Amino acid sequence: MKSNELIIYNFEEIRRRSIKVWQEIPQNLLVWKPDEQALSMKEMIRHVLDSEHYYHLCIKNRGSLSFYQSPFENRSFVSVEDELQFSQRYRKDFLATVKAFTEEELSDIQIDRSDVGYVRSLGDMLLRVAYHEAVHTGQMLDYLRTADVKRANIWD
Repeated sequence: MKSNELIIYNFEEIRRRSIKVWQEIPQNLLVWKPDEQALSMKEMIRHVLDSEHYYHLCIKNRGSLSFYQSPFENRSFVSVEDELQFSQRYRKDFLATVKAFTEEELSDIQIDRSDVGYVRSLGDMLLRVAYHEAVHTGQMLDYLRTADVKRANIWD
């Protein structure tokens, strides 16, 4: 397997597990959050989906964006399924972009996010994007445990 194929596989596995967790959230608990400063469950789902789109644009830009207009900004959160359906076109474009990179590009292209404290190779940046979602999936599992809600078994 090529590096970009492994990276895509990792993205797909993380998203598959995220979806398993997100689909366990009762509709009435999507607004639940552990404290006033935290994101609600629906805000965290949207954050993950929107961040992936933002990171995609950063990668295409080779660095942070000076302006970002979120496609999620004026949308009401209806359901997990609706969010996933809406985000699917952005996900498809993102994965197509990743698939097109060569081994050399994964090493040689630098993504300049010095405004937030780092400049990293494209390969490193892609792994950071995947890690971002994985961390939030773990955080959501903790939310569900705290709210005393059944949690999906993501360790299949």
